[in-house]
Amino acid sequence: MSEPWVTFVIPVLNEAALIGVLLSDLRQRYPGCELIVVDGGSSDGSVEVALPLCDQLLLTERGRARQMNLGGQAAAAPYMAFLHADSTPTVSLAVLRSCLESSPCWGFCRVRLDGSGWAMRIIEWCMNGRSRFTSVATGDQMLLVRNAVFRATSGFADMPLMEDVEYCKRLRRLASPVIVAEPVMTSSRRWEEGGTAATVVRMWLLRLAYWVGVSPETLWRFYYER
Repeated sequence: MSEPWVTFVIPVLNEAALIGVLLSDLRQRYPGCELIVVDGGSSDGSVEVALPLCDQLLLTERGRARQMNLGGQAAAAPYMAFLHADSTPTVSLAVLRSCLESSPCWGFCRVRLDGSGWAMRIIEWCMNGRSRFTSVATGDQMLLVRNAVFRATSGFADMPLMEDVEYCKRLRRLASPVIVAEPVMTSSRRWEEGGTAATVVRMWLLRLAYWVGVSPETLWRFYYER
């Protein structure tokens, strides 16, 4: 059996409705990839759905950073793609292979929201512009990291929120990211459930608060326990 060329690391918490479809799509779209699912204590059958469809199913305590680090430590491929369960990459096999064959330290994809309407287009345009300008992406954009770089940098900081932002800021000190033009299609459910305007304001307030030094633990309570 040949070695995988990329490992998809997917942290999961109660995503039984989505994880099976995602894993099947990744297996078909990217032959020869490795699929690692890291469950953080799901109670909805996510483990049972994912187990027959992935190469490794790992269990740990809840915490996206902790889950992604565990998956990254188990990854066999030279590159890792950290992907949310509600996000689906649209980049072709040929283009993704070409991007990784250029041996970048790290990178990410553009994002596209699956919701309809002008508001979603504006939000994704702002997200893509911000990430290109700052070289700081979010987990919705499928972070790509060379395996050796991941291990040398000790992966994600063990923090309850903003782990993706913090890691990108460390990675950009090493090298500029490769930005894949083909987007990751990600769920717009957070905006639909929380209200578009309210969610935009809340996300910007979180980023501002993190920038001025508010602890990730406090931000987590604001975001999840409001």
